[in-house]
Amino acid sequence: MRNRPKKDASSNSNSNSNSTSNQETTSGGKGTADSNNNNAAAAVTVKRSSYAILALFVLVIYGAWGVYHYQFDTLPSPMSLQQVGKRGFSEHEAMKHVQALTQLGPHSVGSESLERAIKYVANVSETIKTSAHWEVDVEVDLFHVKSGFNGLVGGLFKGKSLVYSDLNHVVLRIMPKYASEAGENAILVSSHIDTVFAGEGAGDCSSCVAVMLELARGVSQWAHGFKNSVIFLFNTGEEEGLNGAHSFISQHPWSDTVRVAVDLEAIGIGGKSGIFQAGPNPWAIENYASVSKYPSAQIAAQDVFTSGAIKSATDFQVYQELAGLPGLDFAYADNTAVYHTKNDKLSLLKPGSLQHLGENMLAFLLHAGASSTIPKESDTYSSEDKAIYFDILGMYMITFRQRLANMLYNSVIMQSLLIWTTSVLMGGYPAAISLALSILSIVLMWIFSVTFSVSAAFVLPLVSSSSPMPFVASPWLVVFLYGGPALIGALTGQHIGYRALESYLARSFVERKRSLPASWQPSVAKLDAERWIYKAGLLQWLVLLMVGNYFRVGSSYLAFAWLISPAFAYGLLEATLSPSRLPRQLKTVTLLVGSFVPFVLSSGMVIRLVATLTGTTVRLVRNPGTTPDWMGNIVIAVFIAAVVCLTFVYLLSYIHISGAKMPIIITASILFLISLVAVWGGVVPPFTEDTARAVNVVHVVDATKTGGENIEPVSYISLFSTTPGNLIKEANEIGEGFVCGKNRHLDFVTFYANYSCWTNKNAEKGWFESDIPTIQVDKDLKGDNRETQISIDTKDSTRWSLGINTVEIEDFQLKDAETNEELIPLGEKSSVDGWHIIQFSGGRNSPTKFKLSLFWLNSGTHMKIKDGVKNEGFVLKLRTDVDKLTPPIETVLRKLPEWCSLFGKSTSPHTLAFFISLPISF
Repeated sequence: MRNRPKKDASSNSNSNSNSTSNQETTSGGKGTADSNNNNAAAAVTVKRSSYAILALFVLVIYGAWGVYHYQFDTLPSPMSLQQVGKRGFSEHEAMKHVQALTQLGPHSVGSESLERAIKYVANVSETIKTSAHWEVDVEVDLFHVKSGFNGLVGGLFKGKSLVYSDLNHVVLRIMPKYASEAGENAILVSSHIDTVFAGEGAGDCSSCVAVMLELARGVSQWAHGFKNSVIFLFNTGEEEGLNGAHSFISQHPWSDTVRVAVDLEAIGIGGKSGIFQAGPNPWAIENYASVSKYPSAQIAAQDVFTSGAIKSATDFQVYQELAGLPGLDFAYADNTAVYHTKNDKLSLLKPGSLQHLGENMLAFLLHAGASSTIPKESDTYSSEDKAIYFDILGMYMITFRQRLANMLYNSVIMQSLLIWTTSVLMGGYPAAISLALSILSIVLMWIFSVTFSVSAAFVLPLVSSSSPMPFVASPWLVVFLYGGPALIGALTGQHIGYRALESYLARSFVERKRSLPASWQPSVAKLDAERWIYKAGLLQWLVLLMVGNYFRVGSSYLAFAWLISPAFAYGLLEATLSPSRLPRQLKTVTLLVGSFVPFVLSSGMVIRLVATLTGTTVRLVRNPGTTPDWMGNIVIAVFIAAVVCLTFVYLLSYIHISGAKMPIIITASILFLISLVAVWGGVVPPFTEDTARAVNVVHVVDATKTGGENIEPVSYISLFSTTPGNLIKEANEIGEGFVCGKNRHLDFVTFYANYSCWTNKNAEKGWFESDIPTIQVDKDLKGDNRETQISIDTKDSTRWSLGINTVEIEDFQLKDAETNEELIPLGEKSSVDGWHIIQFSGGRNSPTKFKLSLFWLNSGTHMKIKDGVKNEGFVLKLRTDVDKLTPPIETVLRKLPEWCSLFGKSTSPHTLAFFISLPISF
């Protein structure tokens, strides 16, 4: 414990401070010496208790977990229909719908199980219609879409044209019976019935559909007092590229009445369904904030999602881009590793998840339905109207607009710059050098923290024999594997800067404070250095606030909180206007008071982001074999190092004069080594049955031709993974003669696999040559405006992807060969890496014969030349998918390890895929 003076700086009265100052002024050197002696007596003891520092770390760890648990894990109790009545939301009733839908198994577009799911939703909708309040009008529309063209260009849709056919949706509209004007303004609530072929979709998104059905039941008892209608859209085709939402907006007559759109989604299973996108009009988020019982919303999640860090898209993109609608986008985000795998199952859906979303949404719909201020089609809004929003512990929700944020941020930035500039000018050259060295300590903190954490990321794949990412099933491991090295690095780097600053201040005091006893100068320098390091943390957050404010980053409020609160605490409890006072130890209460608000605002969200990021590593590799195994580790390591440097910067400044440096380093090192040994020894498995590795098993029939000659198709079973790491263990577990490596480059049109495993065993079974699609040139008009007419027959496949070489082809047009209906019109089309991709999906009555018109570029190369050798390229490459289990696929899936699961997305092939192409020189 440090020795305390009889009167410290905080307890001295103003009269004492003034008398001390006057004494210096009137008594010359003697007065100064006496004052310095008094202050130095309080400052010479610079040893802070190690136990106090360790207690602070324990408080941070337990506090962060407590905030996360309260903010994201605490769910309301499921309610029965008897408890809530016919006007309330019952999870028990909603769960009946989830059970009914998941019992159907995977229900992807074109499957019989999807038709049964649609029929179930339609039947429940009819039941809601018959039981509605007598003054409420409920309409059920079974909306069939013959065909459509989804030409979205943003995000994942760049370089693509999405065509859909034979889709069926259930649309339910609820409005007051005797207020027909309510039908002119509608609130749309939307989700999708279809799932990927790999899982039953309990989370994505049978849970959303179930919530909507139960909401519709409740709303049908309230809507007689509404001024607006509510439309529930149960769409299909979302998993194939947001086609359901697109078809409704572009073709359904009720879409013109929609003023606000709410999308329900999932990137995991269960937990709290939070808002991760809102706007652009702030009406929806502001009204939600005013009525939600258990608010869960973070604009930081919106910043992450819209940045492209998470490669995904939702129907909300259609509602915003195509229809220009404001609204809200919800998502379940617990256990993101199960997304689109077999483990998106009912048994992992947490009790209370549906109750949480249902009660929030019911309150919002009742409020919005009765509102007379709903946005109109003619309303305009600017970027200044963007809403900044976040919840506090899942209990309260704060919203304010960008206009107010600009005022607050600019005011704080200007005042901070003024204070820093004035401080440096008044302090002169020593202050400028001290500031530079304190900034150096922050820079070194970042360099060492990132370096140490990234080094651990490189070591981990070498140690773990089973997977380069052994923490997927146990996300808490990243705290020790990366958090430990990051903390050691941050402390080491900042301490090096601290020692350099301390050394300079000690030399400076010899010149500036000659009356100070030489024995006290080192101690005073340490205390002054401690304060400079603390203030450098303020400067770090000031820079982040300036950058965030310049780019209008919504989550800049976090930088604002991490700057204002610690600065206020420092100014209130530490700063003094008397230049004669020597620096004292920073008070522990300063750290506690200053960090409390930003800690509560950010700690739970940081843990959620780390968990989400860790879960997404299961599907990190878009093109297997092209991403180094350590890449995912690097991303997580850098993120955790950034979190440590940003949030621990103030706490670390307290450690340098304590004896806790070595205990912290030793403890973090031991925890890191124990975790490393556990990974090396296989004590903690990287994957489990409930948190599986994402793989694809595809029976490939390759009929690709390179020069127009007739060749026999090649057939084999391919095994590849979107999860980093080799597949040797999985291949050995399966057997069946699999060979793994990069010897076979697989071009699946929508992606390619440089690393895979393959076997030819029984590959000739389960398909016929008549199943192979055909590409036939009907007419080729050569010349300056070359045009080629192509016939394509996809045989039994109603899900296919066609790549068009945009180095050769300037434009194209696609038509249904049977009806001559134009599916893709002529016009400007984007490309990626020289290819434009058509993705087609539809129901069982979709067309399978097409006419494609190609319009060539006059400057096309018509061949590829590499090292002076002509190498024929392709103008078209086609992959057709069939959702069929051939005998060899059934064998492989039966032997597939329990820690593996098939993974599905819009670009993934089904279990049987056919390849064919058209050479440039056909």
